[in-house]
Amino acid sequence: MSSNSFGTLLTITTFGESHGLALGVVIDGCPAGIRLSEKDFLPDLARRRPGQSAITTARKEEDAPTILSGVFEGKTTGMPIAVIVANTNQKPEAYEKLRNDYRIGHADATFASKYGHRDHRGGGRQSGRETVARVIAGAVAKKILPKKLKIIGHTIQIGPYIAQVYSPATIEKNPVRCADPAMAKKMEAYILKLKSEANSTGGLIEIRVKNPPKNLGDPVFAKLKSRLADALMTIGAVTGVSYGAGFKTAAMQGKDYVKNKENFGGMLGGISTGEDLILTISIKPASSIGQVAKEGRHDPCIVPRVIPVAEAMVALVLADCLLLQQAYSSSSSL
Repeated sequence: MSSNSFGTLLTITTFGESHGLALGVVIDGCPAGIRLSEKDFLPDLARRRPGQSAITTARKEEDAPTILSGVFEGKTTGMPIAVIVANTNQKPEAYEKLRNDYRIGHADATFASKYGHRDHRGGGRQSGRETVARVIAGAVAKKILPKKLKIIGHTIQIGPYIAQVYSPATIEKNPVRCADPAMAKKMEAYILKLKSEANSTGGLIEIRVKNPPKNLGDPVFAKLKSRLADALMTIGAVTGVSYGAGFKTAAMQGKDYVKNKENFGGMLGGISTGEDLILTISIKPASSIGQVAKEGRHDPCIVPRVIPVAEAMVALVLADCLLLQQAYSSSSSL
């Protein structure tokens, strides 16, 4: 299994299992001299952390990161940055009966078939808990990006409820992370109803990148849109990615498509224009429903906790592309 690394110049390798001793990430290619401490990871880790509201899993994890290498006297050294997070509330015994049983909608059967051996404890390596490492790496990537750049993820749909207004100041003030306060209440009530029925729901997330650099992305096979899609599709719960007008373009006429630049999603020819990048991702309903949900600790809706993970993956792609562009510009001036 050799696909645990991501990136070109800025690379990350994640490790650890859901109910193992710890999870972590090794980040290589980060420039030296960037101020970094464990405190820089805490805001986004808190947003991803389980047990933060009634609509998330009841698993309690402190998610306290420890930097092992790559930082000295509060600054990055240019060497690999290794960070770990201990699992403090794992309950592997709860999954013992799944040792020889495969859960519907999970990767249990495919892992067993492919590798002939698997970690059945909460899904092991394919668990959503792996994403704690991505959020840590994303915090480092954001340090590389321009300070004026902002990555804002928010929920635009949960089940049948669709946000109608965009008030970004309210996103972190409700448990579903929706920019429409009125619709957020309906979304929350819907999720709680499904939770009481041991059921689940999916949704849609918009990720908007404000003030991105121009000229990121390279034709033909390294377009920014393809790199972002690749990154976001590595998140287990994501089932689809679109940018700009997305699938709405199927019903558009050309004159309608070109009259609004937002339809382009901030990219032309796979290269960033400097305008806002606009991405939408679809999130599947959690597969742990029915008796499995009643007996375990599972999210009835994973959408709010996916948002900081998606933001981290976008940050990693943008930081990697920025370093590539800087390297290209430097070599062109020689």
